[in-house]
Formats: sequence, C-alpha cells, structure tokens
Amino acid sequence: MIVQIIFILVIAIVIGYLISIALLDGILQAPFADAFVAFCENVLQLDWYTAQKIYLIIFQQNKSLWLAVGFILLLLIIFYIALSRFTRYFNLISTSISMLSDESDKEIHLPAELDFLEKHLNNVKNKLEKRARDAQEAEQRKNDLVVYLAHDIKTPLTSIIGYLSLLDEAKDMPADQKDKYVTITLEKSYRLEQLINEFFEITRFNLQSIILEKELIPLNYMLLQVADEFYPLLVPKGQKAIVHIDGEINIYADGNKLARVFNNILKNAIAYSDPNSTIKISAKSENNQTFISFSNTGKTIPAEKLDMIFGKFYRLDSARSTQTGGAGLGLAISNEIVQAHGGTISATSSNDKTVFTVMIPTKS
Repeated sequence: MIVQIIFILVIAIVIGYLISIALLDGILQAPFADAFVAFCENVLQLDWYTAQKIYLIIFQQNKSLWLAVGFILLLLIIFYIALSRFTRYFNLISTSISMLSDESDKEIHLPAELDFLEKHLNNVKNKLEKRARDAQEAEQRKNDLVVYLAHDIKTPLTSIIGYLSLLDEAKDMPADQKDKYVTITLEKSYRLEQLINEFFEITRFNLQSIILEKELIPLNYMLLQVADEFYPLLVPKGQKAIVHIDGEINIYADGNKLARVFNNILKNAIAYSDPNSTIKISAKSENNQTFISFSNTGKTIPAEKLDMIFGKFYRLDSARSTQTGGAGLGLAISNEIVQAHGGTISATSSNDKTVFTVMIPTKS
C-alpha cells in the first residue's frame, strides 16, 4: 500500500511538473504581458516602454526561476495532500490499536487500501479475546475446584478429630475397636494429605518453570517400574497393566519428570477404564523418535473433549467429586513436560478404546 502511494506521488510530481511548464508558458504569453503592461500604465503611471522593459526583466529573463517557484508550490501542495492522507491513516490505526488495548467488542474497520492491516488487527483481536476467555474459564474452574477441595477437606478432618477424641476419652476401649478407629483415622489422614497435595499442585502449576535434568534412561525398566507401582490401585477393580516393548529402548530425558508424565497418564487410565480390563503399555522407536502408548478400554471420550483434556483444571467427568477425581492438572502438567522435551502428547478414543500416545525424541 505504501509503495503504491509513493508510486502515485512520483507520477503526480512528473505530471505536475509538465503542467507547470505548460501553464507558465501560457501565462507568459501575450495576454498576460498585455495585462501586466496595462497595469503598470494605469496604476503605476509608467509609460509603455518602461512597463514593457519591467515585464521583460521580471518574467521573460527569469522564466526558469518562476518555473522553480511554481514547481516548489506544487510539491508543497502534493506533500500536504499526502501528509493529510497519511495522518488520517495513522489516526485510524491508532484508534484501532486503542480498541485492542481497551478490549472493545466492536469489529475493527479500516479503508480498503488498509485491508491487509484490518484483517491482521482483527485476527490479533480475536486471539486476545480467546485468550482472555480461556484465562477467565481456567480461573473460574480453579476457583470452583478450590471451593470443592476446601469443602472436602472438612469431611476427613472432622472424622479424624472425632475418632481421635473417642480414642482420647475412652482409655479402656477394647483393642479390636481401638484398632478399627486407628485404621479409619489413618485412612482419613491419607485422604486429607492427598487433598492438601492437590492444593499445592494447583499453586505450583502457575508458579514453577520446568527445568530438565536429562540423562540416558532405560525406557523398558522405567515403564515396568511405573506399572508395578500402580499395582495397589489396579487390584481393587480387577485391572491389570501389561508392558510390551520390542527390544531395549534408551532415551535421553529427565527421568523424574518423564515418570510423572507416565504416572499421570496411567492414573487417568485406571480411573476411567472398565473393571477387570487390561491397560496395555507399549513403546517403539522410529526415525529417532520414541512413541509410548497407553491403551485402555472404557467409555469413549467425545471428540470435542479430546482437545480439552490437556487444559488446566479440566476434568473429563465433571460429575466426579474430588473423592474420585484429581485437580484436573495431571494431563496439563504432562503436556508441558513433554513439550519441554521437544515432544508431543495426544489422545484418540473410539469404540470404547482410548489411547494416549507420548512422542519423545530419542536423542536431544
């Protein structure tokens, strides 16, 4: 657009220059000369020869000077017109930017010659609005979750205080009853610890930055260890976790953080897979990339929710209370850890089968 305006200005100057020459030649011809001589005779009371001589000295002998003056005046006029147009454009652009900063709901409109800028500003505006909505929704989900967790903390805390009070008051309580109360109190304490950890997780998610400490990791051993650690959670629902890897695979990554990714995915698979089902864990390497898959059988995840499950504080089943669900940060944190490794994490779900796939560069 600016190039076009400059081109138009150059053409206008050339045409203006030619017009100036033509006009000046026309002005300095007989009609103008006669009028000037008549003016000198009638107003200045000069004789015809003196007036003619003045005309020759002022105009005919300084024709190039008058042409330069006319050309300069023409340039000033063209410059003023162009400057006015640019000033108008700048004012419109400034107003549009103010609309972005003020988060105005109105669409940005600019002249046709600024159409490219109009589209760009509207795209920026739409992205900013989407980010604001996403941030507001995430904050709302976070606030709701904090309220739910705060409410749920009261339940185990009340039970703990109640059973400890009974144990303190009844010194001669039968041993079997005392053991029962102690067991219940311990279970409630574990639950209280879990809820408090979720509070810390919510806070840490927005405050910590992911710093990787990479080393060579035997992936086979790591996945077997992860599956073994979840045995106590698998047994109550009759579930199994099977690891299948062809050959030995070593990757260069942060073992602790990558283990957290696998823990989050497997925990999610256990929570949402059918009882007495098998969770299959597999891995393979192709083209310097390692793919780790977690496959489980359970309720199909709707397509519109697959892109949302890696968002902050998003929980697939909103009906689940914090008794069975977490803070909704596990997959979001996993996504950030995998991206920090230069990899990707994705999910597919169809026909009651859900597969989470993590891609990590074998060497980085």
